[in-house]
Amino acid sequence: MDFKEQVRAQVDIVAVIGEYVRLRKAGQSYTGLCPFHSEKTPSFNVNPGKQFYHCFSCKAGGDVFTFLMKIEGIEFFEALKTLAERHGIPLPKRSLAADEDSKLRAALFQMHEMAAQYFRDSMRSTAGAEARAYLQKRGLRPDTIEQFGLGYAERGGLLRLFEKQGFERAQIEASGLIRKRDDGTLYDYFRNRLMFPIHSETGKIIAFGGRALAADDTPKYLNSPETKLYSKSHVLYNLHRAKEGIRKEDRAILVEGYMDAIGVTAAGFAPVIASCGTALTSNQVQMLRRHSQRIVVNFDPDAAGANAAERSINMLLDESMQVRIMELDGDLDPDEYCKERGADAYRECLEKSKGYFYWMADRARARQQPGDPDGKVAVLRQLVPVVQRIPDRLERSMVAEDLAGYLGIERGVVLDQFRKAAITRQGANFERATVALRADERLLLNALFGAAEICAEALRELRGLEVLAGFSSRKIFQTVFAMAEAGADIRFDEVHARLEDADRNLLAEAVLAVDVQPSREEMLAAIESVRRTEETRRRAELKGRIRELERAGDWNEALRVTGELQGLERAARGRAGGGL
Repeated sequence: MDFKEQVRAQVDIVAVIGEYVRLRKAGQSYTGLCPFHSEKTPSFNVNPGKQFYHCFSCKAGGDVFTFLMKIEGIEFFEALKTLAERHGIPLPKRSLAADEDSKLRAALFQMHEMAAQYFRDSMRSTAGAEARAYLQKRGLRPDTIEQFGLGYAERGGLLRLFEKQGFERAQIEASGLIRKRDDGTLYDYFRNRLMFPIHSETGKIIAFGGRALAADDTPKYLNSPETKLYSKSHVLYNLHRAKEGIRKEDRAILVEGYMDAIGVTAAGFAPVIASCGTALTSNQVQMLRRHSQRIVVNFDPDAAGANAAERSINMLLDESMQVRIMELDGDLDPDEYCKERGADAYRECLEKSKGYFYWMADRARARQQPGDPDGKVAVLRQLVPVVQRIPDRLERSMVAEDLAGYLGIERGVVLDQFRKAAITRQGANFERATVALRADERLLLNALFGAAEICAEALRELRGLEVLAGFSSRKIFQTVFAMAEAGADIRFDEVHARLEDADRNLLAEAVLAVDVQPSREEMLAAIESVRRTEETRRRAELKGRIRELERAGDWNEALRVTGELQGLERAARGRAGGGL
């Protein structure tokens, strides 16, 4: 067994994919929202028996290596190495061959781990006194500082560390931690800043955020530039810690910045994430949707925070998230609120969070003159497209009626506005395969991927049956026959890889959702059913041939074909009488 097969055999594909997608058991398989396209109804299937995943909508599919390569944007050798290390499988004594891109990414991960340790050490040194004082002023406990890996970037020193460790100049420049001046000399990108490690969804450090400690340093927050590891639009701060809490509570709490995420988490709230100081993106929302479709937005209470919340709501609704808004009194941001009012007060506000449409109605109404009829209509027009984003038709109707009373407008006027407006939806529409398979056809496809002896017997019995050429799955059977002739293993992933998209989806529909593999008796009964179909087709063909010969007056040939037909019918009666 080669190393790839060793890793495949020891790694549970459900556990690996479950780190990225919230999966629910469905028979012997698991289902969830596809991480590769936006969808409202789960069509993503993971089959542990076949060690394979398949989306019945966008048709993405593959094994555990394919999934990791696609979700993380990495090459095969890095996926293989990552899975082996993550599951404690010793790497071969001879190092795995890897391409240059994989080698560079490995060096970048190593540099970021070194940088994180360097920043933590600097925080504890004399140079980190100002950073420690800032954190003490913000009320962060030592255990929280340790948990989140906070550190301090001195005014220099990281470059010397990388050079001392023997990293190549090209690798150092690609890290994003070191920048090049116009004269070609290098310098530390982060200097005299409080450092926040930024992690990938799986927990690897891929970037940093740095808060200025000097009043004249700009910008206030400085993030790593885009690198091979880090694309800010694809990362949510603290998701690697929060995702278990998000799944457990079936909701996420979205805050604006690093300190808010740290403060609320430290107060005892697990499902807290932030968008790394950027406007929320569709990629970030799609990452979040894999774990829960429910989110509470808790931005700062100032005008900038409210405007950011409104922009985020539109993005969240575009991705079919269920959105609520959490408001805090006293002009306190989430971190300050937890420290001043306590966790219980924050939890009470969390549980009282309101539907986004009421929050937006309050904002729209505040901009109008009280009692102004035209103003009320203007507010209504603003809210119609917002409420129409509610996916459930009944809930939409109930909210529309509530808003009528909320705004002081006649119910009929509100409902009329909703009837007139067109409901638009964003996102691609996919259709599942609609090709119907015969029951015996479906069973035999499953038999091919069951026990080796059942597969071998099925192949012997099926080979040569012309009726298969009329089956919807004919290309699948042809592929399996060709692989068997070549001595290849008949494995689901190997067959799947050799098919075109339409047949891949058909194979997945037939095999991945099946809970129990067919027995030998069931397989033989299915083959007998196929044979009867073959015989029916052959008898019809012979009868048609006899009629043609009789019309042509070729009686000798007609008698010969009649004898062939009678022999076929006697054999069928004999099998029917004797059974299998």
